[in-house]
Amino acid sequence: MTIPNHAKANFHTLLRAAADGNLALMECLDSRTSEPRYVLCAVGYDGTDRVFTPFGHLSDGNPYDAYLPPDPDNPQGFLTAGRARTDSRLPTADDRGESDADPT
Repeated sequence: MTIPNHAKANFHTLLRAAADGNLALMECLDSRTSEPRYVLCAVGYDGTDRVFTPFGHLSDGNPYDAYLPPDPDNPQGFLTAGRARTDSRLPTADDRGESDADPT
C-alpha cells in the first residue's frame, strides 16, 4: 500500500505545526450528524487573524476498535477484525473504566 502524497504532505504539516507550537484541539460539530468532534487543527495566521486548518478528529471510544491496520503478512491487505484485536496491546484508560477528561 502506498500512502498518497496529499496525506504525506498533511502529515508533515501537522508535524511542523506541533514542533512550532501551532497545533490545536478544537471542539466542533460533525456537519452530518451534529455530534461533537474533537478536531486536530494546524494554527496559521492571516495578518493578525488566526486560521485553523482541520486535519482530522480524535476517534470516539477505543481507537483499536475503529481501525483495521495493515496486515504485516500481506502488503496489499489489512488485518481482519478478529486478527486486529489481540491481547498484545496495552489497555487504554477507557479499557480500565478510567477517564482523563478535563473536567472544565
